[in-house]
Amino acid sequence: MYLSKLKLVIKGFFIGSADVVPGVSGGTIAFILGIYPKLIEAIKSFDTKWLTMIFSLNLIGIIHRPHFNFLVPLGIGILIAILFFTRVISLPILIQTHPEIIYGLFFGLIFGSIILFICRYFYIIRSNLFVFLLLGIFFGSCFISLVPVSTPDNSWFIFICGIASISAMLLPGISGSFILLMLKKYSYILDAIGYFKMSIVFPFLIGVFAGLIIFSRIISYLLKYFYQKTVLFITGLLIASLYVVWPFQIRSYEIIRGKEKLITSIPYVPESFDESFFYSLLMMLFGFTIVIFLSRVSNEQF
Repeated sequence: MYLSKLKLVIKGFFIGSADVVPGVSGGTIAFILGIYPKLIEAIKSFDTKWLTMIFSLNLIGIIHRPHFNFLVPLGIGILIAILFFTRVISLPILIQTHPEIIYGLFFGLIFGSIILFICRYFYIIRSNLFVFLLLGIFFGSCFISLVPVSTPDNSWFIFICGIASISAMLLPGISGSFILLMLKKYSYILDAIGYFKMSIVFPFLIGVFAGLIIFSRIISYLLKYFYQKTVLFITGLLIASLYVVWPFQIRSYEIIRGKEKLITSIPYVPESFDESFFYSLLMMLFGFTIVIFLSRVSNEQF
């Protein structure tokens, strides 16, 4: 029992590490680690029955209805990772000083998982279901190529931003912060949270809550009734996300509340094989090896 909880803490640590890196989704790592369906079901467990138990003061039901046995150790791992990579080893700083090395690791993780899923479902890919893999690649590519647009500051739109960002965060290969950047609301909402501007924070949080309720159920339904098609579509999203995590990019940053935030990045192919290239290649191989190792030792697989 304790070993299974420790495994969840470690997996949460991997997910939290990904959340610190711009352009990398925690949902991607959850998918790689084979706990994505369980994560969706755990989020889905906060339902109307649970709310009824709260209002009726059913303490046993309040504690046992949600999947706390899964969420608590996972959440502890995520929190440890965020604190470790922001307080002990500053990953945001390392991303700016050594981006090729950090993104090389995540490129290897995602690329390794893609190879793993393609090998595992090769018999499906050879069938007509192959079109869902292509749809995932197409959708992910269109999403990545979005250009920031001018958007209103009305409460209804902030509500939509909350739904859109959390829905994107639940999808592997897509970053919720990237959605807010595309909608020109990243700094606006971050500033509102920092200064407790509740007229902005409240509709955003309501949107996040609504997005969790609605989108987790949509994904759960798709995994239950269209499992193979959904997995292939998500794998397509991962393939498209390789464009974002390619280690060699020209990255542009913007100062938001005194801190540099990644705004845009344009991939390029290095012309010379210097030290950073070999370190990046080494981290890619390391990330690839981690995925293969985790697939062998993990009991939770797709």
